[in-house]
Amino acid sequence: MSTDPGQTTPDPEDEHLRAETARRLERAMGELGTAAVARMEERLSWFRAMSAEDRSWVGLVAQSAVAAFVDWFKDPNRGRPAITVEVYGTAPRELTRSVSLQQTVEMVRLVVDTAEARVGELAAPGGEQQLREAMLRYTREVAFSTAKVYARAAEARGAWDARLEALVVDALLHGDGEEGLATWGTALSWSHSPVIVVAGYRPEAQPETTLMDEVRRLARRQGHDVLAGMQGERLIVVLGVNAKVQGAEDPLRVAGTLAGAYAPGPIVVGPPVPDLHSAASSARVAVSGLRAAVAWPDAPRPVLAQDLLPERALAGEDSAGQELVREVYLPLRSAGSPLLETLTVYLEHASSLEATARMLFVHPNTVRYRLGRIADLTGYAPTDGRGSFALRVAVALGRLSGQETTG
Repeated sequence: MSTDPGQTTPDPEDEHLRAETARRLERAMGELGTAAVARMEERLSWFRAMSAEDRSWVGLVAQSAVAAFVDWFKDPNRGRPAITVEVYGTAPRELTRSVSLQQTVEMVRLVVDTAEARVGELAAPGGEQQLREAMLRYTREVAFSTAKVYARAAEARGAWDARLEALVVDALLHGDGEEGLATWGTALSWSHSPVIVVAGYRPEAQPETTLMDEVRRLARRQGHDVLAGMQGERLIVVLGVNAKVQGAEDPLRVAGTLAGAYAPGPIVVGPPVPDLHSAASSARVAVSGLRAAVAWPDAPRPVLAQDLLPERALAGEDSAGQELVREVYLPLRSAGSPLLETLTVYLEHASSLEATARMLFVHPNTVRYRLGRIADLTGYAPTDGRGSFALRVAVALGRLSGQETTG
C-alpha cells in the first residue's frame, strides 16, 4: 500500500501530549477567561472606562477566544482556525466602534499572555513547547482575523455613511426630516459651524464613488465636516466650517477649496447658517442660484447665491424678488423721491451724469451725490454695470408689487 508523500503521519507521542494538554485546557477554560478579563480590568484604562454593557461584550470576546483556541488545539488538522466566526461572531458590530483596532490587539495580547504565563501547569509534562507553538500560531491567526473584522466594519461604515449623507442632502433640499437632522448629524460625527451649502455640476466621466471620495478628501483636509450628495447632474456639498482654518470666515474661500471636484461651470454658495438643522434654507438658495447662474455667464467661480439675487428673481424665485424689493426698492422709496427719481432717470439715460442732470435741472455733482447715497443705502452702485442691473430689476419688481412708502 503506497503512502502519499505529501501526507505526514502523526507522531503518537505528540498526539498523546496534545490530548492530555487539551483536557487540561478544557478544565481551565473558564478560569482562563475570567483571569484574562481581570487582567484587562487591571491594566487597560480604556477597558475600565467603558460602559458595563461594552465591558461584558469584550469579556465575552475574551472567553470566546480562549474557547476557540481550546477547540482548535484538540484537532490541528482542521487547518486554519475560523477565528472570525468563533471569536467575534457573538459580539455586536457596534463593538468595533467602541473598541479600536489597537485596543483589540492589546486585549488579544493580554489574553495570550495570561495563558502563556500558565503554560507550565496547562501543558502535559513534555508538551510545553507544543502548546507555546500552538499559541503563537493562534495569535497570528487572531491578528489577521481582527484586521479583517475591522476592515469589513470600516467598509460597511463607509457605505452606510454614504447612504446617510445622500439621505440628509435630499432631506435638506426638500425640507423633509428636519427633526431628524440633529440625530443624523451626530451619527456622522458632525461638530462644526457655521454651515454652508455649495451647489455645482458633477463631472460626467467621473464615477460617483470616486467623486464623493474626492469631495470628502478635499473638505476633511481643511478640517471641515462634510456631507455630499448627487441630485441628478448636480453635486451638492454641505460643509460644517472649521472656524480654526485660515479664511474660514469667507464662504467663497472655503468653497473654493472644493472647486476642483466640480465640472466646469457655475458653483454657487448658499448663505451661512448656524447649524445643520438650519441648512435647508441655505441648500434651497444655493440650488436656486445654480439654476439662475446661466443668466450671468461671467459670474465668479464660486459665487455667492446672494450675488445672484437679480437672476434668481427673474427665474421666478419669489423670495429673491421679495428680498430685492425689501432691501432695495423700499429703502429708496422711504428715503424720498429725489433718490428714486434720480436713479430712474440715470438708468433710462444710459448712465450719463450730464443727461440725468439736464433732465432733473440739477448740477451733475448733485446727481453724483445722490448716486453715492443710493449705493450706501442699497449696497448696489448705480455706476457699476452689475449694480445698475440689480437696481433696475429691484425697481421694476417694486413697482410691480405695488409696495407703498413705509416711512
